[in-house]
Amino acid sequence: MDEKIVRKLKDIVGSEWVVVEMEKMMGYLVDETAEPVRPKAAMDVVLVKPGNTGEVSEILKLANCEKIPVFPRGGGTGLVGGCIPTEKGIILSLERMNRVEIDRENLMAVAEAGSTLGKLIEEAEKAGLFFPAHPGDEGAHIGGLVACNAGGARAVKTGVMRNYVKGIEVVLPTGEVLNLGGKLIKNNTGYSLMHLIIGSEGTLGVITKAILRLYPKFGATVTMIVPFGSRHEAVNAVPRILQSGVIPLALEYVEKDLVEKSAKRLGLAWPCREGNAFLLIIVAEVDEEAAYRQCEKIAEVCSEYGGLEPLVAESRREQEEILKIRSEIYVALKPDTVDILDVAVPPASVGLLMDKIDEISRKYGIHIPVYGHVGDGNLHPHIMKVEDWTAEQYCKVREEIYRAAIELGGVITGEHGIGAIRRSYLSLCLSKKEIELMKAIKRVFDPNNILNPGKVLP
Repeated sequence: MDEKIVRKLKDIVGSEWVVVEMEKMMGYLVDETAEPVRPKAAMDVVLVKPGNTGEVSEILKLANCEKIPVFPRGGGTGLVGGCIPTEKGIILSLERMNRVEIDRENLMAVAEAGSTLGKLIEEAEKAGLFFPAHPGDEGAHIGGLVACNAGGARAVKTGVMRNYVKGIEVVLPTGEVLNLGGKLIKNNTGYSLMHLIIGSEGTLGVITKAILRLYPKFGATVTMIVPFGSRHEAVNAVPRILQSGVIPLALEYVEKDLVEKSAKRLGLAWPCREGNAFLLIIVAEVDEEAAYRQCEKIAEVCSEYGGLEPLVAESRREQEEILKIRSEIYVALKPDTVDILDVAVPPASVGLLMDKIDEISRKYGIHIPVYGHVGDGNLHPHIMKVEDWTAEQYCKVREEIYRAAIELGGVITGEHGIGAIRRSYLSLCLSKKEIELMKAIKRVFDPNNILNPGKVLP
């Protein structure tokens, strides 16, 4: 990096917040993407840590003037290489901007981009409020969760990040600061630029602050595991559960070998001895009586489809251990994983997609474990390592899974996003015109293509 540029960056944020030593920025060159498909990071980069929106603006003005790529960085929990600096440029980490304010009267939180999901949850709880979304790792940063429109297990009842965002502060690649939306429930004023920024994966602007809707705390939360003898029985019960009028906070599908492997790694035990396939269900209601009534209704529906005796986690510790085992499946499989996909189909087509993935598995002789958010149709098939396979062979498997999802009315990603590693597949599910419009929008926001280049758009 040009020494003159480094000096200017130090003038903006202070010398201690500009890092040029490679050994101090190695953790900023990767994310949680599976190593075999993770994009290679550029080495000629400088790490900058602004402390406020004004500094972010000045950095982007400088970068735009000098046509230097800028790669916004959150908690690094992404799975598609979206924050990895793939060209010479500036890594822009917002970790210092980590304040969270709770507005109890309006049931809103104002969170800076570098604050973590864990901190938001904690601050909301102190005020007697609740942030229902839980898109994975609590070390994820709010700016990244908004920029990637993160989903997670709890999207069934109250939706993905987009559903919670009521306002954002965003710095454009040219340095201007926009305040979009606010502490409003309704806002129908012109084109929604805010929703264009949400999910844009750091390619249109740098989110520095978000206004997020909170909810009153649920009076009671119950976690229930319903075992089934087979996958088809479990999956077939899902639409009927939703049709019964019960909308769980989470409705997950997992298989015995996966949860046992995850539990063993954590030094825990999967509590359900019966069954080979499981629905993991979280019910949240105003009080225990209402929650248990819903659990009874779910159990009745499941029994009609071959469900065995449900296991109800009574204590908070039991609930947390079960959720921990579920959330760590990817970590347990990661050493042998080539790629984790997150295809999404209409929820009633989940079983059909699983059948098609089984066919692909047999056709190519590859193990493809599948689990995920069956309540909203979002599955996570893992493409596992096969000895002596080439990248082209894995690509064939990946594309067949994508085409199977698309044939069922689905898409190639439900929550992880496109990032760096899904760009070449975007044309499978988007028309040429849609991609043209997206490229035109990118040019309007970022005329010099400095912001997260090489991501999202093919």
